[in-house]
Amino acid sequence: MTDLGINERNALRELKTELTRFIMSYKFATDEMMTKINILNEEFSSIHDYNPIEHVRSRLKSPEGILKKALRTGCPLALDEIRDHIQDIAGIRITCSFITDTYRVCDMLSRQQDVTVLKVKDYIASPKPNGYKSLHLLVAVPVFMSDRVQPVTVEIQIRTIAMDFWASLEHKIYYKYGGSVPATLLVDLKRAADVADRLDVEMERLHEQVVALGIDPDDVDDHVNLDLLSQLPMSSEVLEAFARGLTGVPTPKMNEGA
Repeated sequence: MTDLGINERNALRELKTELTRFIMSYKFATDEMMTKINILNEEFSSIHDYNPIEHVRSRLKSPEGILKKALRTGCPLALDEIRDHIQDIAGIRITCSFITDTYRVCDMLSRQQDVTVLKVKDYIASPKPNGYKSLHLLVAVPVFMSDRVQPVTVEIQIRTIAMDFWASLEHKIYYKYGGSVPATLLVDLKRAADVADRLDVEMERLHEQVVALGIDPDDVDDHVNLDLLSQLPMSSEVLEAFARGLTGVPTPKMNEGA
């Protein structure tokens, strides 16, 4: 870089500050959504008999990645333009066990009051020609900065384990071949996508059969569900006091030091 005058250095310093604030807003938006998803995850793991969420991952494009995409798509290198036209800067991927779980999680997130759904692409109901299946949700969440409230977009992909396995393999193959995948391999990938789809349907059918049996949750190993509460002190005296309160029975005074 050539020697710069004071004005140029100040301009670059201001640009760096704005770019940092820009990237941080997407990080904060990702954190906001991850908190919402983790709350659901912990609630289902601790209280409910079944948790539709298997895995959650998040990612954030680097400044270099944002620049490359802007140049590749012809987006002007102005932060407002990038904010409007590049909508996958922040991304979250939720992996579920079954197809119905993907829609259930999508609905739970969409109904949250401070989450604005901007776009939904249902590649599960309408897969891409290559066999790709996933539920894409583009949302906006408010990020409260020190001097402003900035709505920030986050792309959420919700898919089954089988869909995620196929998508991961497909991504690796396209990367290895630089996007020019041999036709025979594309045929094999499509065939594998069809197999994964049949697996999803069959596993969900088996799951529904098990649910229909009406297995007593007490017969299932529940130590995993209690793990998240294992560090919460809760004596039998406390539980008995709450039980009395629910039934209207007077509760004796507890020790002051308790």
